[in-house]
Amino acid sequence: MNMRLRSRWWSFGFRSAVMLYFVVLILLPMLGIYTQAFSRGWSFFWTSIIDPLAWQAVLLTLKLAVFATLINVLLGTMIGWVLIRYRFPGRRLLNSLVDLPFALPTAVGGLMILLLLGPGSLVGEAAASIGVEILFHEPAIVLAMMFVTFPFVIRAVQPLLEELDASEEEAAYTLGASKARTFLQVVLPSMLPGIIGGAMLAFSRALAEFGAVVLIAGNIPGRTLVASVYIFGEVESDNPQGAAAVSVLLLTLSLLILWTVNAVTSRRRRL
Repeated sequence: MNMRLRSRWWSFGFRSAVMLYFVVLILLPMLGIYTQAFSRGWSFFWTSIIDPLAWQAVLLTLKLAVFATLINVLLGTMIGWVLIRYRFPGRRLLNSLVDLPFALPTAVGGLMILLLLGPGSLVGEAAASIGVEILFHEPAIVLAMMFVTFPFVIRAVQPLLEELDASEEEAAYTLGASKARTFLQVVLPSMLPGIIGGAMLAFSRALAEFGAVVLIAGNIPGRTLVASVYIFGEVESDNPQGAAAVSVLLLTLSLLILWTVNAVTSRRRRL
């Protein structure tokens, strides 16, 4: 009995510690953001989010995050396909490098892009020679968002490809289906939950990117000022309530995205 009682107490203590960790690390900061955003009333909150600079920063962030997500969906799906379906020298190394954006500080990623596209670089000089400006413009922001969200779609697609029964593709080929038709009607539907889930996570992550963007965006109001940098500027200007108001927009959108991802994943498991 004593052993059973101790086991129950240990289990209860473990669950309590996990819940306390979750509350302190996740729930309380979220509640703090919402409390700060509405601390001066609804009117101040509304005024803060409809401020032209704030609204332009949010809209620009949404637009560029969509572009970065769409590009990563296309490239991530192809890369995940190649890494699973083909064997070639260096495949394991490339597969391990996929997670590099997770390991690197985002500021280092921004510095890498700055050195790659800067005025003294080959790419920067080649772009300047044809009148194309990348650094401190929207394309640089999209590249930064693509870099930090690069692994999401790949890592979401790979397990689905590994689980896909090869006999289904062989049956399609036996019935006379072409490779393209087999991919569209057999492979793609199996990959679609991973593509959607990875895309949503990538989009949510791109919305909040700061470290990589702040070095290469130029931070020009109305042109290259994204929401995360705008929030930082409001905090530096001693306006935490205004910063929290814009943060609530991004936080709420991210929570809705995460809820959708969980719903999609749960539905797939039930099926």
